Order: sequence, then structure tokens, then C-alpha cells
Amino acid sequence: MSLRQSTADLATTLLAIVRTRLELFSFEAAEQKSHLMGLAALFAGAAILLLLALGVFTAAFVVAVWPTEYRYMALFLLSLAYLVGGIVCVLCLRRRLVRASLPFEATLNELRDDLAMLEALKSQSAGQANTDDLGGSRG
Repeated sequence: MSLRQSTADLATTLLAIVRTRLELFSFEAAEQKSHLMGLAALFAGAAILLLLALGVFTAAFVVAVWPTEYRYMALFLLSLAYLVGGIVCVLCLRRRLVRASLPFEATLNELRDDLAMLEALKSQSAGQANTDDLGGSRG
């Protein structure tokens, strides 16, 4: 096999590897986009409905408590409950963001495997070249 043919085969193999990795990346990007859009839609719907429910509950509670002498304490306790709930939500969101897996993890793993394979081939070919040099100097 000629040097030109070996170089062409190597270039074809490298281009096929790059193409495969780019396809994997594009599939993962589409998956991430779909996942994020679904989460955003669910979050928006939940936020709107929960805020409406909270507003109606607050109005009903205030109307029920207003004629009593505990109306200011009731408003304070409602505000405190909302504050604690908000802090809990923020802490849960923070924990989820910290624990989330890396986007495009499969692509990164494949690229790591490719690099390890190329380094192994490089060290194997370097070792074979040293063996060939030793064998050639004996004869």
C-alpha cells in the first residue's frame, strides 16, 4: 500500500469519526433543547397557576380574619409562610442545578475514549518503532 493510499485511508477514517461525533452532538443538542423547552413550559404554567391560587387564598384569608383583633398577626404569618416557602424553593432549585449532569456528556465521553484510543495507538506504534530499530541494529 502506498503512502498516498494510507494517508487517504487515515483522512477518511478521521473524517468519519468527526462526522459521527458531530451527529451525536447535534442529537444531544436537540434533546437538551426539547428538555429545556418542556421544563420552561411546565414552570411557566405552574408559576401562573400557583400565583393565582396564592392570591385567591390570601384574599380569602384576609377577608375571613379582618374583623378580628388578630388581622395584623395573620398577615404577618402569611408573609412569613410565603417567605419560608420561597427560600425552600430557591434552595431546592440550587441543589438541582448543582447536581445536574453535564450537557453533552455522551459526546464528551466518546471524545475522551477516542483520545485514549489514539494515545494507546501512538504509544503502541512508538514501542513498535523502537523494537524495529533494535532489531535492525543487530543484523
